[in-house]
Parts: sequence; structure tokens; C-alpha cells
Amino acid sequence: MSGLEGPWDMAFLDDGTMFFTEKCRGLSVRLPSGDVKPLLGMVRSSGFDNIAYDLFCEGQAGMMGVAVDPDFASNRRIYVMSTSSLTAPASNRVMRLEVSEGLDAVSNRTDIVADIPFKPRSSAHPFGGPGAHNGGRVRFNPGDGFLYVTTGDTHNGVVPQSPTLMGGKVLRIDTDGNAAAGNGAPDGFDARIFTYGHRNVQGIAFRPGDNRAVVAEHGPWHSDEITALVPGGNGGWDPRPGMGGRPDCPDNYCGYSPNQMEGMDPGERAAFMPMTDLNSFPDAMPPAWNNNRLSQGTGSAAFLQGEQWGDWNGRMVVGIMGIGFGGTPVGQRIDLIDLAEDGLSVNDVSEMPLPMEPGRFRSVVLGPDGNLYAAMDEGEIYQIVPN
Repeated sequence: MSGLEGPWDMAFLDDGTMFFTEKCRGLSVRLPSGDVKPLLGMVRSSGFDNIAYDLFCEGQAGMMGVAVDPDFASNRRIYVMSTSSLTAPASNRVMRLEVSEGLDAVSNRTDIVADIPFKPRSSAHPFGGPGAHNGGRVRFNPGDGFLYVTTGDTHNGVVPQSPTLMGGKVLRIDTDGNAAAGNGAPDGFDARIFTYGHRNVQGIAFRPGDNRAVVAEHGPWHSDEITALVPGGNGGWDPRPGMGGRPDCPDNYCGYSPNQMEGMDPGERAAFMPMTDLNSFPDAMPPAWNNNRLSQGTGSAAFLQGEQWGDWNGRMVVGIMGIGFGGTPVGQRIDLIDLAEDGLSVNDVSEMPLPMEPGRFRSVVLGPDGNLYAAMDEGEIYQIVPN
């Protein structure tokens, strides 16, 4: 597909029907015939008969992840995460929708999570405008059947380690938005929290064989990370001033310190403001991979499955969106991660040869045909077939 406006995510039915989101337009569906039908638009979007006027986009926020209910054949439900103005100053919400038999309309919207933070105003940070760091991926784990929701820290220092604020977290919930049993959150934490202490998780996938949740996360000028999750685990991100010996920081957020806008050795940055602070949180979940200490916008994630992928069968693929900010290498690519069995390291990392020009790979999804589908910010969705 081409000519799209910021495609953000995709989710498939078994017959190849593909639901997809565009960040500032809304939710649509592509039928196996190739026909596309708009389903739910947003304020200021066009071409939709059904518009939810509380849904909007600003900065990195908008309509983001989409997932299909495992029981879609009987309940017709899908789930979408989007930014909404229903509660001031706005929030990110996970909505449950029902799709018509003709795949041409959605109805019965139910907001099953309504309290994921949104950044309402600019701050003195790189990319510091409203709407920063929302996370936004929603995925069902085929092992336990629960919905996992990734969220971001919204450039707010207190959010990631907060027991009650839903930013900087991975939530694990049922289809009504209730906490799943066994989440393991510490005492005093919201029961929906599966893991916390994250910066901006935009990728989550479940390893074939054991269905362990593995996330891909943006780093702060350094150290994009791949991390295998454990129930109740702490990702170790804590950008509050005064933590780890750090002084005051702009707008009470040390996430880009010690110097925000100028080039600096990534290792020095990592020592000052760690992505996973194992000194402050010795029991934090250790990353399996840190992108050679670089921050290049590691976002979406999926696992390849099937003998057609040869030696890549079972490997994790991550989409990388880097724009070369601050002298960092651009690195717009798809990486193949051979994750160690214990999830604590990687056996090998290689780069997928691309059948298209490099770009900002926003979403990678394994389709029901066993092929990989990649959405790019530039406006395309590609089908990548093993050769």
C-alpha cells in the first residue's frame, strides 16, 4: 500500500483482512481483494463517515496500536489505542470496538483503559512538543490470551516509577480492561501494571515456544533496548532530578541529560542517565541488547515463524526509525535479533536486506500468510516475503 498518512500499526484476520491505523486519520481495513474501507476517523480527518471527534493527533500522539480479539469470529471485537480529549488535559485510551459483518463499520465503542497519560504542553527537551512518548502498542499474547498495552513516560520525571500513573508501563489486562491475575506488581501499585520503569515502549512481541513477552524500547540519546519481561519487573528508567546523583534538570526531567542538544559520547551519557539503572535498582530487568549504545528509534517488534524463513525462523525483528539526530547514525533498518534462551543476552544481531528504500519502520507484523508486513512513516506498507 502507498499514499497513506503516517501508518502506525496493522492487525490481521486469518483470511488476510488487515486493519490498519494512520496516526492523524484513523482506523481503516484492507480486504483480501485489495479494497480499503474507512472505519473510524478523528477530528480534522476526511474520508470517514464515522468520526469520533474526541480523538485527535498532536506530535507523537494520535491513533496508534490495533489488535484483533482472539475470539473475533464470535465477538467481532478489535482494540485500538488513541489519544482522546474526553478528559482534561487529554489522555491515551484503549478502545474496544465491534466490527460489522460486512467489515464496513465499527460500533459499540467501549474505552477499557482511559487513564494513560498524555503530554499536554511543550517542555525544554529535544522533540519536546505536546504529545511526546506515548508508547502505543497493543498486542494479545497467544499464550495467556491477555492484552498487553505499552505506554510512555510523556517527558515527566515522576511517571515511570509511579505506582499509580499508567505511563512508562506495560499493562496486562483482560478484554474489559481489568487486571490480569499474576501481574506481580509490587504492593501499592495499580494491579493492571505488568512491568514499570520504562521510557517509551513501542514494540512488544511474544517469543514462539514459551510466549515470553519481549519489548523494544527507545533510548535517550543512547541505548535502545530489547528486554525480556518478568511479572512485576522494573525497567530501571528513572529520570527524576536528584536520583543517581543527578542535579536539577529542565522541567524536572533528566531524560536527555547531561547536555540535551549537543553531541556527546553515548557511553558518557549512559553513565550519567542510564536507560536501565542497575545501581539504583539492582533487581531491574537487564536488557538483552542495547543497540551498541546508540539511540536510533528502535520501535516495533515481531517474531518470525515458519520454515520458509530458514535460519531466521524464531528470530525477533525490530523496526528502527532513526533520523540521525545529534550526529547519531541514521540507521533506518530492520534488525534480526537471535535472543538467547534465558532472554538475558543475544546470540547474534544482523540486518535484514531491504527490498525497499530505507525509511522509518514504524510497525512490523507477521501476517497470517507467514510473511512480514512493515509500515513506514513515509506512507507505505510493504509485504516482505522470504526468498
